[in-house]
Amino acid sequence: VCFRSLKTVLAKFCHLVIALARNASNMILLLWKQAQSFPLFPALGEMESHMFECVNQAAVHEELEDETRRLCDVRPFLPVLKLITRNCGRAERLLDSKIGVLIGKGLHELDAINDQEVKDFRGKTLRQSEEKMQKVQMMSCTEWLQASFSQQLEPGPGPDQINGVSDRSTDLKVTIHFDQSQDSASLKVPLSCTPPELMDMAVRKWLTTHGPEKEASRGQYFLRVSHSLEFLCGDDPLSHYKVQVRAGLFHGESSGRSEHTWRDSTLEFEISVCDLPRMTRLCIAIYAVMDKVKKQKSTKNTHINKYQTIRKSGKVLYPIAWVNTMVFDYKGQLKTGDIILHCWSSFPDELEEMLNPIGTVQTNPYTENATALHISFPEYLPHAIVFPPFDKILEKAAQIARASDCSPMGRGGKKFHIELKEIMERDPLSQLCENEKDLIWTLRYDCRENFPQSLPKLLLSVKWSKHEDMAQLQVLLQIWPKLSPRDALELLDFNYPDQYVREYAVGCLRDMSDEELSQYLLQLVQVLRYEPYYDCALTHFLLERAQRNRKIGHFLFWHLRSELHMPAVSVQFSLILEAYCRGSIPHIEVLKKQVEALSKLKSVNELIKFGTMKNARSKAKEAMLTKEAMMTCLRQSGYYETLSDIHSPLNPNILLAEVNVERCRYMDSKMKPLWIVYNNKLLDGDTLGIIFKYGDDLRQDMLTLQILRLMDLLWKEANLDLRIVPYGCLATGDRAGLIEVVSSADTIANIQLTSSNVAAAAAFNKDALLNWLKERNSGDALDHAIEEFTLSCAGYCVATYVLGIGDRHSDNIMVRSTGQLFHIDFGHILGNFKSKFGIKRERVPFILTHDFIHVIQQGKTGYTEKFASFRQYCEEAYLILRRNGNLFITLFALMLTAGLPELTSVKDIQYLKDSLALGKTDDEALKQFRQKFDEALRESWTTKVNWMAHNVAKDNRS
Repeated sequence: VCFRSLKTVLAKFCHLVIALARNASNMILLLWKQAQSFPLFPALGEMESHMFECVNQAAVHEELEDETRRLCDVRPFLPVLKLITRNCGRAERLLDSKIGVLIGKGLHELDAINDQEVKDFRGKTLRQSEEKMQKVQMMSCTEWLQASFSQQLEPGPGPDQINGVSDRSTDLKVTIHFDQSQDSASLKVPLSCTPPELMDMAVRKWLTTHGPEKEASRGQYFLRVSHSLEFLCGDDPLSHYKVQVRAGLFHGESSGRSEHTWRDSTLEFEISVCDLPRMTRLCIAIYAVMDKVKKQKSTKNTHINKYQTIRKSGKVLYPIAWVNTMVFDYKGQLKTGDIILHCWSSFPDELEEMLNPIGTVQTNPYTENATALHISFPEYLPHAIVFPPFDKILEKAAQIARASDCSPMGRGGKKFHIELKEIMERDPLSQLCENEKDLIWTLRYDCRENFPQSLPKLLLSVKWSKHEDMAQLQVLLQIWPKLSPRDALELLDFNYPDQYVREYAVGCLRDMSDEELSQYLLQLVQVLRYEPYYDCALTHFLLERAQRNRKIGHFLFWHLRSELHMPAVSVQFSLILEAYCRGSIPHIEVLKKQVEALSKLKSVNELIKFGTMKNARSKAKEAMLTKEAMMTCLRQSGYYETLSDIHSPLNPNILLAEVNVERCRYMDSKMKPLWIVYNNKLLDGDTLGIIFKYGDDLRQDMLTLQILRLMDLLWKEANLDLRIVPYGCLATGDRAGLIEVVSSADTIANIQLTSSNVAAAAAFNKDALLNWLKERNSGDALDHAIEEFTLSCAGYCVATYVLGIGDRHSDNIMVRSTGQLFHIDFGHILGNFKSKFGIKRERVPFILTHDFIHVIQQGKTGYTEKFASFRQYCEEAYLILRRNGNLFITLFALMLTAGLPELTSVKDIQYLKDSLALGKTDDEALKQFRQKFDEALRESWTTKVNWMAHNVAKDNRS
């Protein structure tokens, strides 16, 4: 038997042992044992020098370098493995394999991309990652803890907030539990106490009871927050740490655009090459021009008019495809020669013109079915044209300044400054006319002195098609005051594509704390779509901060990985994920376990959907059989082990221990979400719940909850705590994600239905909610619960009105037993309210029913003092949000290309401008809000009717 035939026999034998072995390591052992009986066995060499290869679900060859992976996780296309010789550099290959599995895209796919920009980016980030990992290896234990487990900080109370309040102690009572010991100690420390000081006090306390023989262990201790993976390592005062506390008080679009149709096979633009901005992109649309036809009487074939059409000069224009490409390549060289662009066929919903400049500059990777456009850039001989380096731009600006021989202060004058002030105070959605742009540019140095936060308006006023103006702008940018991170966010929008402007914005973002960066990370990932080149300041900033703080790295990983299925960002996000993993190798195993667990949950969800198909014999039996199948599946070792002992993707500081199978279930809604209950590893006897959804896009919920979290922060900064419950929500993949279960809470619908035997009458029982709270709270606890309800109801009334949150029925408003009211399910935002038969089902600005007021007034008729306080909370909260209106507009604008169903154009964001009454005075805005408040109160009966219909429909389904 020849050596070749031996390998063939071994490959066939693999097919037989698949059912017996659990992973590649087991199989290769069995295979080698069996191979010993074959001739020429010694010629095989060492077992460690071989590994298996398979064809995976993507129909590409995959080497199983990581032998710990099970076949059920690998999922080969056919149950056949091939034995191959392992190349050198096993550690590197194993790392590549792990990263490929983790990010969901094999690195061999990136290796195969014949693009110098991709190769340069990977080479650069590889070097940086290796340097990063060398530094990690040199870290002390304390430095490693700070990098791996983030510390949540918030501004500490000022002197007026501590010393000015007589009933608030300026000391903290800290309970210390010593690891691997039953001992604990209570320490009274000042608010200014730092973690090292606290640890020193705790160790001294320990030594007083255990003697000096324990002195050697003094440097081996660290402070961990109880029940959480948060370590206190820095020198910030304890009052600055945001922690979970268990307490008892014992109480660009700038367009020098020229409209062209293809004529004589040549496109010519009226702009000199020397005036082309560095980030110029060529946008092309392909469409059909047809004569107008009569409207069809039948409405059945609506797919023909899938996209909006444009009518011009008696013709109808049907969009077919679009594509964008940069005029300069990533090295700054003007493109030349032939190029093939594979186009995109999906157009924005709000189609105002054929061109789509806000779209990606990446071409469609699905080349077989994409429209291919062949274009040719002219050659400029004898030398290539390269965009000038920055020092040359500054030289040009200096030359212009010498030639102009005039003061840079502009024309000034009181009249012009009054006009400039009015322009600069407008919201970001306001359009500038040409005269206003000219005024801003003329008074640009006045803008720098008096309105530095309005830099975006200056940038919109620059004539980017004149290289002289662009050069002067770059000089001005060098002396522009640094903006606050919140103001700098707007500069990352599509309207500001200039490389140096974006580098300036990133420089401002460096002042963000880790906590603030986490707050805006969702938007910062989305604006990566606006970066035309892989190697950019924003990418490096995010990688740097993520590799410095594991919690930021955790969420950066999931925000990127959850959109990896989108063709326009697949390569870009894969490259960033690879770079992060190479610079955070210790984090790989933690994330890998989460990825594997989510894969198992998806399989369980598919099993349930299959088991609940309509052809089941009876609904009751179907539910029982499916529940049993789910339990059986979760108890299997392959599932149980994979799902246990993982860091929660919703919060990496939470350790999920084993699955509490008996308490797991699935929810009776269309997508059959899984309700998974875990035992809390850091708190015995406690449980944590997560909901896994597959089939719904959770990104809109994630955005809404992020904005609610921001509103909560802004209110607290203004010393107003409205007890918001922004529960965790994380998209993890294509129409997949996790939602945090809020403990001790129930829906308004369930609370009402348990108080009445008749579903139709339940919605009109105004005592149901108050009685429910009374059952769970007594005495002073009830007063506290009602106050919690009052504050949270005010917060959500204002938030849902400002954000235009719709579909507010009694099953997506919940109440905790402690009194906090909160909303869930945000499928309709920005005023996209549901309608039936052309009639809006929701006719109130926000939900404020009489049973809510009944609770606020403590069940007493005419208790106007409590209601007046509630109304005051609402008005104060509304005015605080108005003062931050520009920030909200910016955050939604940065999400425009995310593909959210109800955020597709600037017109959608207009709702925020109207609801916040931007452009009006506070008095005018407050008058508008009071009218909406009275309307919600007056029309609350329509809400009750809707809730009654919802309860009846729900009762009929059950």
